Amino acid sequence: MTVKAALQQALGAGLDRLDAELLLAFCLVKSRTWLFTWPEHQLDADQYHHFQRLMKRRSAGEPVAYLTGTREFWSLPIRVNASTLIPRPDTETLVEAVLARMPAKAAAVADLGTGSGAIALALAHERPQWRVTAIDREPEAIALARSNAEALGLTIRIEQGDWCEPLADNSQDAIVSNPPYIDAADPHLSEGDVRFEPRSALVAAEQGMEAIRRIAEQAPAVLRKSGWLFVEHGWRQGEAVRLLLSNSGYSDVETLSDLAGNDRITLGRRPAQ
Repeated sequence: MTVKAALQQALGAGLDRLDAELLLAFCLVKSRTWLFTWPEHQLDADQYHHFQRLMKRRSAGEPVAYLTGTREFWSLPIRVNASTLIPRPDTETLVEAVLARMPAKAAAVADLGTGSGAIALALAHERPQWRVTAIDREPEAIALARSNAEALGLTIRIEQGDWCEPLADNSQDAIVSNPPYIDAADPHLSEGDVRFEPRSALVAAEQGMEAIRRIAEQAPAVLRKSGWLFVEHGWRQGEAVRLLLSNSGYSDVETLSDLAGNDRITLGRRPAQ
């Protein structure tokens, strides 16, 4: 079967074109551009059967990123697996916010609940002079973040622990986090890719606010004077997060929008002590 015929078969089976192209390119160890250049290339039997298996799994809803083991984030190839969230384009808004508000000079920045390490690695890639720490409580996530750092040749410190626990007092210029923020009763948990992602990285108590509250409570102790807290949250949580930070004494509290124009990132400076 040719590349062109394989893609047509996938589309006929109901797969999205981009998904089909990504899966076929993965099976052939080629780029998507290569598929367009060589549509008459013949798949061998192993390649064809591999593609068929991946098509079946994708049709059942399994995320493409888990099938290929990679998702691009901030133009970096990030390895992913079922132990962590799949990095999403909206989270690049968090990286942009940190880069825009933090000085380019040497700084200490910690990414809490790092998962695959995507946020920490994007920051280290853009600001090699920063001392970036990636923290997660799950051993599988720690192993994956370390693997990604090694594969990308980026230097970050990786620690296992619960939120700010591994950090020394008054040691960080910024705390960054994309924590769990979905309410356990949210019907979207039974839809799309999130069905396959770890609930511990998605769901938080207190209508999705527990992790954000804990981070906001812990951050002042480890932030330096005028240090920043940057938190990603759900599109309906902007007002609640702003109120939380303001009531906790943070200054310069602001909410930023994601690519779709929805509230996504709230930030503030360390409360005066």
